[in-house]
Amino acid sequence: MGRGAVRLAAMHVPNATARHLFLQHHALTDPRHGPAKGADLAALIDRIGFVQVDSISTVERAHHMILWARRHNYRPAALKPLLEQDRALFEHWTHDASILPMALFPQWKHRFARDATRLQASWQRWFRDGYTAQFDTILNHIAAHGPVSSSDVGIGEERGKGGWWDWHPSKTALEWLWRTGQIAVTRRDAFRKVYDLTENVIPAEIYRTETSPQQHCDWACTSALANLGFADETEIARYWHAVDKAAVQDWARAEIAASRLIRITVEQADGALRPALARPDLSARVQALPDAPTALRILSPFDPALRDRARIERLFGFHYRIEVFVPEPKRHYGYYVFPVLEGTRLIGRADAKADRSTGTLRIRAFWPEPGVRMTQARIRKLTRELERLAVFAHCTTCDYASGWQRDPLSPAR
Repeated sequence: MGRGAVRLAAMHVPNATARHLFLQHHALTDPRHGPAKGADLAALIDRIGFVQVDSISTVERAHHMILWARRHNYRPAALKPLLEQDRALFEHWTHDASILPMALFPQWKHRFARDATRLQASWQRWFRDGYTAQFDTILNHIAAHGPVSSSDVGIGEERGKGGWWDWHPSKTALEWLWRTGQIAVTRRDAFRKVYDLTENVIPAEIYRTETSPQQHCDWACTSALANLGFADETEIARYWHAVDKAAVQDWARAEIAASRLIRITVEQADGALRPALARPDLSARVQALPDAPTALRILSPFDPALRDRARIERLFGFHYRIEVFVPEPKRHYGYYVFPVLEGTRLIGRADAKADRSTGTLRIRAFWPEPGVRMTQARIRKLTRELERLAVFAHCTTCDYASGWQRDPLSPAR
C-alpha cells in the first residue's frame, strides 16, 4: 500500500505512521543542517506554531534549545533581531509565555479581552492589593518616558519575600497590562522583560487589523489542526486555549459537511484505536513523508511537540514524568531532564547540566525507555549528540558521571 499504510476505506493510521506525521508537522524529521537565522528562522517558528520561553538555563534556555533541536546551525543571537528589530515575532501568552509569529497578533486581541474578564477574580486572590491603582500611573509613565521594566516602577513599594509570584503592586500591574494587551514586550534585558505601549511595538498595519469571533474560531481550529497534523476536538481546543470544545465541535461538523474534514482512527502506542480529525489530503501527506530519520535529538522539556503530555503518552508511550509513592513520593528522574528522540521514537531521557565555570557539560544520567537496548552504536550516537549540545552550551568538554548509563525503569501507572 506504499509508505505509511493508511487504509483508505477506514482511514486508519498505524502508530508508526502517526508518530512520523506528527513529528514532521513539528519539524523534527527535517535535516538539522538547514539555515537558522533571519527569514528562515522566522519561517521555522511559523511552522511549529510557537516557541515557549523559559528562564531555566540548565544547559540553555528552553526557547533556544527548541530551535537548536531542529537546526544545529541555530545560535541564540539570531532570535533577538527578529523580536526586537524586524518585529517578525512577538512575545505573549499561549499556555505560558511564548514567542509567536507577528501575523498572529490580531488573534491575540480576542485573548486580551477574554483574559481581562477571566483573570480578574483569580488575580485578586493571588496577588497583594493595590495593583489596579497603578494601571494609569504606569501607562502615563511609559507614554511620557518610554519603555520600562519591573525595576523601573513601584519605587518605594514593598518587595515580596514570599516566592516567585509575590510581586510588588506595580510589577503585578505591568503583568496585567501585558496580559490584557495594553503594553507589549519590546525587548528583554538579561531576560528581564522591558515593556512599551503596544502600538509602539506591533507594526501599524497588524496592530489595526481586526478579526471577528467567527474568524477567530476558524483560525484557532484550522491552525491547531495544521500544526498537529491530526487531532480530536479536545486536542484542537487545548492547542491555543482560544475556543472551547463545543465551538470546535460546531466547527468540525461544518467542515465535514463541506468535505474539508474527515474522521479517521489513529493507532496509539498501546495498540488502542482513537478517533481523530484530519484534512482529506491525509493519504497524500503520508505518501509524501520523507524516510524516517535515524538521527538522535535532545529535546527541551518545553518543546511544542511535548507540550500535551497526555497526547505524547498515548502516541509515543512516553510518560514524561514518573514518580513512585513507596513509601513516599520519590522521583525516578530529576525535575528537568531532556527527552531524547531517535528517528520517530522517544528512547529515553538525559540528565545534563552545563558547568560554565569550567566549560564542562556534566552528564549525570541517561535512562533508556523500557525495551530500548543501548547498543554500542546507539551509545555512540548519544555521546556525539551530547558533544554537539556541549558546543551549543559553550562548553568545551563532556564529563560523564560514574554509572551514568542507567537501567530502564518501568512507567508508573
